[in-house]
Amino acid sequence: MKFDENLAAVHAYLYADGYVIKNPENQKLKYYRIGFRNTNLILLKDFQEKFERVFGIKPHLYEGERCALGSKLIYYQLTNNFGSFYSWHWKMPKLNNKLTKIWLRAYFDCEGWVTIEARQNRNIGLDCVNKKGLEQVKNALKVIGINSKLKFRDKKNIYRLYIFGKENIIKFRQEIGFLHPKKAEKLDKAIQDYVDYFWYFPKDKAECKDFVSKLLKEKIRIKKPYYIRIICREKINLEKLKELLKEFYGVESILYKSINGIGTIYYDLNINKKEEVQKLIKEGFIQNILK
Repeated sequence: MKFDENLAAVHAYLYADGYVIKNPENQKLKYYRIGFRNTNLILLKDFQEKFERVFGIKPHLYEGERCALGSKLIYYQLTNNFGSFYSWHWKMPKLNNKLTKIWLRAYFDCEGWVTIEARQNRNIGLDCVNKKGLEQVKNALKVIGINSKLKFRDKKNIYRLYIFGKENIIKFRQEIGFLHPKKAEKLDKAIQDYVDYFWYFPKDKAECKDFVSKLLKEKIRIKKPYYIRIICREKINLEKLKELLKEFYGVESILYKSINGIGTIYYDLNINKKEEVQKLIKEGFIQNILK
């Protein structure tokens, strides 16, 4: 079978949320089933249309559930050309750049998701038990210019692929994207959530003090009574804030470098002594949590 735009998408749909099966050999009644399970009507219709273009037959669409048909001929066409379609066994086909993007779009439409934690964490991810398959996806993304990270999740015994960082997420939308409307919308919101991370401290002392006061009220996090945190991705922001906390309020603080679970570096300004926390309470930045 020769890959075109239709087969590339059908192939990925079947690997992600599909099935290509027959009954056990010891059963007398023979059946051969090919289907695609998904609740999204747009994806179901896309599978149905592309499947018909490839095989000349339209599978039946069960809205909100699946799109499927029975065919011995198509079963053997698929398995003889591509082998097993089980989650543990699939392999990403070697395709040109255009068809690779179509394959990845269909696969991410099924298995992918978008995470947004406002101004903290935006990423695209997907889970699969097939490590070799995800390594191929990771390599294919790299060729397109999208960096990703593969991690093993011990508790779920599954592999997770992450795409994070503004440039990579924008590149994903430009080159691959989502057909799934809710995922496409969330991807747009994730990109819009990126902001200018640099804080511009006014030169005028009074204006600067007012700026720092507003910044503290917005950014302070209380982890426990003697552990106050201010978190930022840009080290220079917290270095300047540390200096001004001492100058304006006499508050001593400690600056740390940290890395979150997906490898993003950020910085953490800590105020963790009782007498320093009392100064913040006196200035009205936090309530008296030390009672």
